[in-house]
Amino acid sequence: MKAEIKTAKGTLMVKFFEEDAPGTVANFVKLSKQGYYDGLTFHRVIPNFVIQGGCPEGTGMGGPGYTIKCELTGNNQYHDRGVLSMAHAGRDTGGSQFFICHNRENTQHLDRNHTVFGKIYEGLEVIDKIRQGDVIEKIIIHED
Repeated sequence: MKAEIKTAKGTLMVKFFEEDAPGTVANFVKLSKQGYYDGLTFHRVIPNFVIQGGCPEGTGMGGPGYTIKCELTGNNQYHDRGVLSMAHAGRDTGGSQFFICHNRENTQHLDRNHTVFGKIYEGLEVIDKIRQGDVIEKIIIHED
């Protein structure tokens, strides 16, 4: 399964890690198909670290009204440039907020603390152009 994250700065093409994080992928896909992310912003952008989106309030404090369990034991649980990972406020508190890593050097401490559930395979340069407040126009899911 794959996704297109459309922004004014370009499109991010994502390949999901369904074997490593099936629950997290299913949650993200469900929310995307419902249009949950459409119009939300990247509310947190830290250069050389991450871009983060998926908060309905735009503050980093909101979510979908439920939480999901972390999935940290899969083979692909390593944060690297272009990795898509679930944000949370403590173990098993994720919901809709996700982040995309700028590099490995500054994100390796997140390994097996945040669920990695996909990676950008096309449009990687777009993450460097995203600024705080930029909008997620739409997320389109492609099921193979």
